[in-house]
Amino acid sequence: MRVSRLMLVTLRDDPAEAEIPSHKLLLRAGYIRRVGSGIYAYLPLLWRVLQKISAIVREELNATGALETLLPQLQPAELWQRSGRWAGYTAGEGIMFHLEDRQGRELGLGPTHEEVITALAGDLLRSYRQLPVNLYQIQTKFRDEIRPRFGLMRGREFIMKDAYSFHADEACLRRTYAAMDQAYRRIFSRCGLRAVAVEADSGAIGGSASQEFMVTADAGEDLILASGDGTYAANQERAVSLAPEALPLAGGARQGGAGEPLDTPGASSIEQLSAAHGIDPTQVVKVLLLLARFEDGCQQPLLVSLRGDQQLNEVKLANAVTARCGAEHGTLLELGPLTPEAAGREGISDLPFGYLGPQLADAALAGARSWQQRFLRLADATAAELEAFVCGANARDRHLVGASWGVLCGAPEALDLRAAQPGDRCVHDAAQRLGASRGIEVGHIFQLGRKYSAALEATFTTEAGQEEPLWMGCYGIGVSRLAQAAVEQHHDANGICWPTAIAPYEVIVVVANAAEPAQLQLAEQLYGELQAAGVDVLFDDRAERAGVKFKDADLLGIPWRVVVGRGAAEGQVELVQRSVGERQDVPVAELQALLMERLAAERRGLLAA
Repeated sequence: MRVSRLMLVTLRDDPAEAEIPSHKLLLRAGYIRRVGSGIYAYLPLLWRVLQKISAIVREELNATGALETLLPQLQPAELWQRSGRWAGYTAGEGIMFHLEDRQGRELGLGPTHEEVITALAGDLLRSYRQLPVNLYQIQTKFRDEIRPRFGLMRGREFIMKDAYSFHADEACLRRTYAAMDQAYRRIFSRCGLRAVAVEADSGAIGGSASQEFMVTADAGEDLILASGDGTYAANQERAVSLAPEALPLAGGARQGGAGEPLDTPGASSIEQLSAAHGIDPTQVVKVLLLLARFEDGCQQPLLVSLRGDQQLNEVKLANAVTARCGAEHGTLLELGPLTPEAAGREGISDLPFGYLGPQLADAALAGARSWQQRFLRLADATAAELEAFVCGANARDRHLVGASWGVLCGAPEALDLRAAQPGDRCVHDAAQRLGASRGIEVGHIFQLGRKYSAALEATFTTEAGQEEPLWMGCYGIGVSRLAQAAVEQHHDANGICWPTAIAPYEVIVVVANAAEPAQLQLAEQLYGELQAAGVDVLFDDRAERAGVKFKDADLLGIPWRVVVGRGAAEGQVELVQRSVGERQDVPVAELQALLMERLAAERRGLLAA
């Protein structure tokens, strides 16, 4: 391909809309163009990258025995209502674009395809003899992000590979899950990415187990916590750890465990309480009030107890609330702080915010207009395990010192609701500490179990002649996100440094002076020879200054650059390796063999990795 025919427009300055390096570089180098908020056109260069990534994905999935298909992007609401996810995806998180057709039927643009594929499997897979089956597609998905940002990282339209497997038993599901895990590792390695597998929360997809694949990068939205010995890694929303030991409270339990009143004017925060009264945060039980809103309209107040030095993990809390209330009230649509303003609108004006204790009675909710008039009480283990503690007295400017569970109020069930932090001790080995890094999620695999098959009545006949729901797994890769993640991981001050396997072109031939006949003739010759040898080659034949072409070549990030300049008359060209900036003069007669050797070595290295 000739650059003069590529519709290439590069930018010298960073676009105002771009925040992270990969977004800036893809825009500047003419790979993508913004059409609307969270909506981007994939221009020819990026489309070649996406095709190469897709080809690697196809090769690896086909090798596992998976079959490619294509499912409808427009999905009937009825399928999602049967699985129980319609309300969560439309009224809850609100990430599904949904509409009505002219007959008034509700439809959604697919953010994912569990419901559609499960309904098809229920029609087509009737016997254990047909199992296992693994189907995948590479397709555009749609999600109505509240705040689209970072280009292709969090867009409203994106390309995704999603696969769905069906099994006769859980053991078979686990085997396919393990095979997909290995296939994913090969895919990311072949794409030239440093990716780590971490434990993850299953979120709205659900299931018994899941694992994310993270491309490590400073601009990553996710925090990865991993042990130094390499045996444990998890997304922070899922991570577990051992909290620091609490300092024993001087004097222990007081007044039989009911606690001794302490005047604490103006000390409504842990920091103020600690500074004014010398109380260590590990000795405090702090109480958070939240409100959970469910599909059936139920609004449930939550009273959550944590140790004063710990932070709430909202994902863990949402899972705990769903486990206790989901069967009765349906999908959890919203979970947020219960504020004084919200309490006032509900007709409740005397909640002592800043001085709340776990002994706050349900009577505090009396007269609530639309809320449940009792708290759902939950406690993190760090709070539940304190033998004596400081807490709010449920009266303004007052705390209790030396309170204990079972006397002050009932002993709570100890749950894991805290957010693990960098530096925490590891559960598997207390001598190990969790380290932190940032990551970009590019893949996620799930063991779904029977969640969807049971809901959509997708059953099969077992060898014993019984009807049972299918066992399922699902497996996603963000293809367009992976492309940008590669740029985030492989760039320098001058532009992109594509891994050869997914670069739009492997080699760019640059003629320094297109007005010089000898240079132009030799460049044309090399361009033709490399094409004939099967090399993906781009020819910068523009009538631009050499400096402009070199800057654009660095910006585009093509792995190898052949510069045809003044040495053309002596049969010499310059070969530049983009990733390391290494330059060498090469006789024209030796160029093709040398390039083919280098490209073959890169391919072998990626495959071996």
